[in-house]
Amino acid sequence: MKNVLVYVQHKGGQTPKVTFEMATQARKLADQLGGKAHALVVGAGSSQLAESLKAYPLDAIYVNDDADVDKYLLDPVIDYLEAAAKAIGPSLVLVANTLTGKDVAGRLVARLNAGICADAVDFKLEGGKVVAVMPKMGGAAITNCELLDGDYGVVTIRPNAFAAQPGGAGAAVQAIEKPAGKSYGVLVEKDVEEGSGELALEEAPVVVAGGRGLGGPEPFDTLLKPLASALGGAVGASRAAADAGWVPYSLQIGQTGKTVSPSLYIAVGISGAIQHKVGMRSSGTIVAINKDGQSPIAEFSDLVVVGDAFAIVPELTKLVQAAKS
Repeated sequence: MKNVLVYVQHKGGQTPKVTFEMATQARKLADQLGGKAHALVVGAGSSQLAESLKAYPLDAIYVNDDADVDKYLLDPVIDYLEAAAKAIGPSLVLVANTLTGKDVAGRLVARLNAGICADAVDFKLEGGKVVAVMPKMGGAAITNCELLDGDYGVVTIRPNAFAAQPGGAGAAVQAIEKPAGKSYGVLVEKDVEEGSGELALEEAPVVVAGGRGLGGPEPFDTLLKPLASALGGAVGASRAAADAGWVPYSLQIGQTGKTVSPSLYIAVGISGAIQHKVGMRSSGTIVAINKDGQSPIAEFSDLVVVGDAFAIVPELTKLVQAAKS
């Protein structure tokens, strides 16, 4: 493997932050391997998205606005990825570790007869071979998975594991043709998404999360939401809060929830068990507000505020709002 190829998952030209994280990491890997960094973006809105990707350190971006990508289930994407990988030669393919990304990666592995590493958070090169670093068992163990000799390898990338750093010199945008003679059997008749109207947890620069210590569902709206809004962030929760039915599981952060990596993470009334830590430990600055200064979260927080959250958070919100005005 010499080159790196990033699969750009998107909908109508809108892509998650992990795409730009992979584009940045692709450059670093390609430089170490002595190859080039490429990206593939196909489907409606691809040409528009390719212009945004040019701000990142890629050498080439392969594009096709083919409507079949959105019309049929995954197979057109796999055809394009296979064609792109074979066009650029032996390569490492990076795919986001999302529900769709996992499906794409599994199918691509079969097409390319490649090895796969799942949910990578870092890379090492040992003896010219790519080694993916992957947490397992909720972060209790860290595995190093080496991709054996072969023309291709596929790695799914955990969102928020790498920093997205613009700095491209304007990658060459090239049209890519779909392999001829293809027909597809699974038609997508309707695509239904859960609408929130709020900033997604994974994309938020600030996350204010609540736990069992809040005592019920009301404080998530009356206490945490105003602070998150003032900071330009989103509200999250521990598993205990989600299991109690105080918030939907879409807000759960942790081993069985979402992984976030905001610049600021404020944990309110959260004890900080290892299952929660797994989902937020890569945050920039971690602040804990808790009555118990000896709770586990204090061990990995940058700042611990010991006291009553119902007294502290409203005052903090006022200070933030005053500073903004």
